[in-house]
This record gives sequence, structure tokens and C-alpha cells, in this order.
Amino acid sequence: MNGNKANILGVSLDSSSTDSLLNTIVDLATNGSGSKVPVLIFTPNPEFVVEAQKDGGFKDLLNASDINLVDGFGLVLAGKVLKQDIGERISGADVAKRLLEVLSKSKSFVGIAGARGGILEEAEQQIRKLQAKYPNITFVNLDDSVKYKIQNTNYNVILAAHGMKKQEEWIWKNKNKIKANVFMGMGGSLDFLTGFSQRAPVTIRKIGLEWLWRAVQRPKHFERVWRATVIFGGLVIKEKLRLVFGLNSK
Repeated sequence: MNGNKANILGVSLDSSSTDSLLNTIVDLATNGSGSKVPVLIFTPNPEFVVEAQKDGGFKDLLNASDINLVDGFGLVLAGKVLKQDIGERISGADVAKRLLEVLSKSKSFVGIAGARGGILEEAEQQIRKLQAKYPNITFVNLDDSVKYKIQNTNYNVILAAHGMKKQEEWIWKNKNKIKANVFMGMGGSLDFLTGFSQRAPVTIRKIGLEWLWRAVQRPKHFERVWRATVIFGGLVIKEKLRLVFGLNSK
């Protein structure tokens, strides 16, 4: 969908400016794509790319999206090493915040799936907080199939917050079952918007150390940080050597 593309270890990324992509996504969520087919937006970070090296199906799924945001400073650095044109990181959390701000200016509908790990009580609490923050938006918990008839609602956007791979698979499975202009993977970013988690200060984000902030906040996620830094870095160096010296990729 977007003309400016980059490729990191076989995963296609949209490398347009933040403003350009934000405007595109907001327009799609508000007005649709002009067809009955929803627009799929994923938010790959280095951990996604590492997983894609092990799981070819997941790589194919990522590359089947309409827009892949560069949601990780490590991808920007990898772009420099591999001579790919990636100008800046575009956080899924920032895109979602902007989307909701714009949609809140008029009556809109947003579906939420996978919030708070599927724990219904916590998900409902999160949705109440979103509803209070963006009163013109009707938020629907898509995991509560008893309370809501999701198939009869036209959503501006559906935010899937299951976490890496699960949310992309959920989106692919449901993209033709639920009427929506846009489906977007969110991971844990909804927690930032509702106060369940504290996001890194702007200064830390700007220097590309938000991943370190998250690791300090959640030490149990160290394995994920390891994959997104050490393992990902090793894969990028290996790919660079292959490109420079013609080494076998295996």
C-alpha cells in the first residue's frame, strides 16, 4: 500500500515518515480503503524479525499485511547496517494514541481483542478507562461474545492486543468475519494509554532505549530483551557478512 519499503531479514517494512504514515492510517480508519477489504497493520520490532527467521509461516503473515510499522529502534540501526532506507521508528503506541484522538472527534467504533491477556474483568476495566478518556468512541470488548454481537457492527478500527504472533494470527483469522476499516496489532500498548503500565519518558524513547526501560520495569521479560538485542544483532551481522563476502546464509 505504501511506496517506501525496506526489508530487514526478509520482513518488509514501511519506511515513510511518521507524519505520512499517521495521516494514511487515520484516513483509512476514518474513511476506509474504498473497498470491502480491511487494511491490516502490524507493528514488527526486532523480536518479531527473530521469530520470523524460525517460523516461515509467521514471516509470510507479516509480509501479507498492508502496512508494517517500524516499531523498534533496533530495526532503524539494522537498516543502517544493511543499507536499507529506514528513517525513524514509528511506535504502534504512538499511532494508536493518535488514531483514538482523531476518532474521538466524532462518533466512532473501536473493537478491542486480547486486552489484559484475555482476563475479562481486567479487560472491562481497561475498556472503561478508554471510554472515559475518549467519550465519543464506543469501545467493544470483542472477547465478550455473549455481551456483544460483533458481526453486526461496522468498526473504524479493531485493536488486537494478544502479543506477538497471536495477535497477527487472530487478525488474519477474523479479518473477513468482523466488519472494520482497519485491523491493527497492539501488543501491550493499550496498557500505556490506560495506566496499567508506565511508558518510558520521552527522552529515553528518543535515544532508542525504551526496550531497556521495559526490561527494568518487567525483569521477567529479559528473555525477550535478549532476543531483541543480542540474537537480533547477531543475525544482522551475519546478514551483513553474507552481503559483503557472499557467504552462505546458513
